[in-house]
Amino acid sequence: MKCPRCESTSYRKNGRRNGKQNYLCKNCGKQFLEPTLSPLVETDLIANSNGHSKQSMAEATEIALATKLPVEKFIETNLSSLSSILAEELRRILLSPDWLESDTLNQFIKIFQQKQEIKHHLKTKISLLLLDAENLKLDINSELFLASICEYPLQVKLAFANWRNPSIGKHDIELYKRGYQLIHVPGGKDSADAKMIGFGACVLRSYPTVKEVFVCSGDGILIHLCNELQNQGLIVYWVRRQGQTLHVENRNTGNLTHYSITMAREIPSLEQVVEEIQDLIRNEQNSINAKLQSLATIANLFEERRNLNTNIHQNRPEIEEVIYPKDELSAQSINVKQEQKENFVQIGDRQTLDKFLLKIIRDFPINSPKTKLSVSKLGTEIQKITGESPTSIVKKLKLGSSLTKYLESSPTFILKPSGNEYEVMPRSLE
Repeated sequence: MKCPRCESTSYRKNGRRNGKQNYLCKNCGKQFLEPTLSPLVETDLIANSNGHSKQSMAEATEIALATKLPVEKFIETNLSSLSSILAEELRRILLSPDWLESDTLNQFIKIFQQKQEIKHHLKTKISLLLLDAENLKLDINSELFLASICEYPLQVKLAFANWRNPSIGKHDIELYKRGYQLIHVPGGKDSADAKMIGFGACVLRSYPTVKEVFVCSGDGILIHLCNELQNQGLIVYWVRRQGQTLHVENRNTGNLTHYSITMAREIPSLEQVVEEIQDLIRNEQNSINAKLQSLATIANLFEERRNLNTNIHQNRPEIEEVIYPKDELSAQSINVKQEQKENFVQIGDRQTLDKFLLKIIRDFPINSPKTKLSVSKLGTEIQKITGESPTSIVKKLKLGSSLTKYLESSPTFILKPSGNEYEVMPRSLE
């Protein structure tokens, strides 16, 4: 293409006008549109290698002779360049706004999407259920259990029966609401079984994407259908009922699963039962330990409260009691209290405290050979000797906040965990 004014081949694109490409000549500055050529003229032109100018057949022959190349090969080379130009022009048309908004493109996209959906549907594998409704009744919970067993979604459900039989009742209405396809068979013995076998033998013809099949019937004749389905490469589950239990057998692996209809849950194996019992025992132990910890906390709080009350009473000034001569009973009780107070041992330093604690630890196995000496029992024994709580003694001697804290920090004793308490031992016996 050349400039119509100066015939220069040096130009550039300069927007569009009336739906056509506008060009600007770099030599003279003239704007011009791309010329429209007739098919005969366009066929007679061959694009050169640089894609900007075009030569006729006669010019191509002269150039081929000048370069000492065969005319056929020269034309073939230029036709390749013409193909590139046509491909570029086709790309420009396809990406134009008019084409992108055209009805033709929308129809093409819809057809392509439909083909993709069909292709995806053919690749999606499903599970199928065949039910002998005269032999076995499946409630919604049993059906959901079967759907949980299979690997692929249970999408197709077919029920076979003589639906005119009064014994069916309204079972057909229930199954239809749950998405079953109801297949009617005439009255007669094993009519439903025969229809199931006939349909199942060619199930892949009607449902080519099926991968797993549930054969729901207790009739032994359907074992032939199970074998045929296995021969076709399908995973087959044979579902039978015994009492209030469903037996689901995987014919490919031999695995047997049991489902309780009354309890609406799978019946676990012996190993699963043992695991559940162990979990219950473990949870109960954790609950008991938590309650024991709560009781221990309450006991500690009560002991601190009691020690607080004891300290308050100790800090009160002593009031001289008036003894009336006539009240002999009161005089005797006061004398008893004074004698008990004189019998209590006074602990005034750390060495005395350690001495009595070691004596209690040494004598305790003799009096209670089968009982371990805990911190609380040691505190009880020391209170019998001194008449004071061990916590108040420890605080009075400034040895800690409680007897447990003192024993933990003492080099003479050691505490060993024993259940929810600590056992007290001399460090020499460790």
